[in-house]
Amino acid sequence: MTQPEALRLADKLAPAWVHSLAWCEDAADELHRLHEVNQELLAALEKLARLGNGEHYGNSDGNMIARAAIAKGEAK
Repeated sequence: MTQPEALRLADKLAPAWVHSLAWCEDAADELHRLHEVNQELLAALEKLARLGNGEHYGNSDGNMIARAAIAKGEAK
């Protein structure tokens, strides 16, 4: 799997020479935090997309809304 864009950008901000710019370190930290939040939200959406259907995706309105949100939130 390819690295999520947020983590790729965070890694570009990580070299020691960049750390002299405090905002770069803050930006890298925030990108890592947002990536973690995104992963947690995608996991919750996966549960909602399958709610009432065991391991399979459902086709209720709620299941379909969750599936659409998952498609938007998946890493590129």
